Amino acid sequence: MVKREAQNVEVYIEEGGLLLRGIPGGRLREKERIYAGDHVRGKFEGDIFFIEEVEPRKNLLVRPPVANVDCVIVVTTLKTPDFNSFLMDNLLAVYECAGTDVLILFNKIDILDEEEKEELKKWIGLYKGVGYEVLGVSAEREINMDRLTDFLKKGIYVLAGASGTGKSTLLSKLTGVSLRKGEISKKTGKGRHTTTGVNLIRLKKNTYIGDTPGFSKVYANTIVDRNKIRECFREFKSYECKFKDCMHISEEGCGVIEAVKKGEISKERYDNYKRILKYYR
Repeated sequence: MVKREAQNVEVYIEEGGLLLRGIPGGRLREKERIYAGDHVRGKFEGDIFFIEEVEPRKNLLVRPPVANVDCVIVVTTLKTPDFNSFLMDNLLAVYECAGTDVLILFNKIDILDEEEKEELKKWIGLYKGVGYEVLGVSAEREINMDRLTDFLKKGIYVLAGASGTGKSTLLSKLTGVSLRKGEISKKTGKGRHTTTGVNLIRLKKNTYIGDTPGFSKVYANTIVDRNKIRECFREFKSYECKFKDCMHISEEGCGVIEAVKKGEISKERYDNYKRILKYYR
């Protein structure tokens, strides 16, 4: 397991619990780049691990790059900051395309009044209806944090979402690591949490979680091919269209458009889909 921050590479050896400085071999350095989350083979001498081989990746997320991600936890809030469904649907499209699982996490539910709680139910119902896992929590008050912990099984998890949604607080509550830029955790000695790198923190055997700065600014049009964006809205796949290359905008015999008219597909999601398409040049 590799953690990478700028030019620094660290390799974690599960058997023995060793955290070593990683140095790519000459041939590997010329052929392939190493990313956080990579599984590598090699040999170690003292506190240095000489990386000789990178195992095949099942996926690679970008901005910043993390390999072999099992699930992206998209952190959002209904308010402070206000919920942005366009940003949410952009992120979901990107991770749908990448083939990762997604958990939508509404944080700060403790600050909602009764009317806002009803609005939250609407959004939770919408995304659950599409087929996503959704959970409401308060990291600050530790509401439903036990349910979030139970969700974290074996694998690599990363946090994504807009600034101010509480990703750092969530990470602290889950890991016991409360870090500022460039600071070392005296409690765990597990490394640094900065705004420039990818810090994967070991929760338990074969289970890692990390904050990934930069994912809040990921937009589908910069990553996903325009002709594939329709495949990233999973509810569209349940409907047939007259034309195989239908983009679900104004084509004759479009099953998706008919489903929107009937209320079977969320108009909010569909409008965000059309808005995403407008960003392509």
